[in-house]
Amino acid sequence: MSGTDINDDRTGHRSRLRQRFLTVGAEALADYELLELLLFLAKPRGDVKPLAKRLIAQFGSFAEAVSAPADALARVDGMGEASIVALRTAQATAARLLGQPLLDRPLLSSWIQLLDYCRVAIAYQPVEEVRVLYLDRKNRLIRDERQGRGTVDHTPLYPREVVKRALELGASAVIVVHNHPSGDPTPSQADIVVTRQLGEALSTLGLILHDHLIVARGGHTSFRSAGLL
Repeated sequence: MSGTDINDDRTGHRSRLRQRFLTVGAEALADYELLELLLFLAKPRGDVKPLAKRLIAQFGSFAEAVSAPADALARVDGMGEASIVALRTAQATAARLLGQPLLDRPLLSSWIQLLDYCRVAIAYQPVEEVRVLYLDRKNRLIRDERQGRGTVDHTPLYPREVVKRALELGASAVIVVHNHPSGDPTPSQADIVVTRQLGEALSTLGLILHDHLIVARGGHTSFRSAGLL
């Protein structure tokens, strides 16, 4: 096959994949095909299917690949800066889309949307990350802030810092969210102890700890629903 034939075939593949995406939707595409569509944006020429399949082999799924840290993506053969940005932009876009509807809306009545946002934002992170959602009197979101990052199985949560920040923001309540990179959302004993300490510290100032959510690939745990608050 001549070079021209190869280029025509690659162009045809790109066109067919784009058309299939537009006509039947993402649900009909395999994970590696969705990655191909993203890589088309970064690599206007060439066959990106092998790279897309390497990404799936390395990370396991589309969600894992687009959520992978930039340094981990860079270690995959064929991944340059433009390709890394394309994948990380997909993850950031998903988080922004899910997070936007939570603004100016009582979070306690938008629980499913909140869980979806938390999963996209941190469930696939390689290390533990603690986020604190500060709410006003109507349980609307004032601020979503990262309180800290730790190791693969531990992140310190400092009740004093959370209380201090809640007072600075004029918050009336908080929701704590952190991830378990292991994929198991079961709370550790340390998680339970520090959550109770935080709840007590907030309560002394008339503030409320609505919940502590653990999100992971394998699901989520709500301390409130589990009777741990």
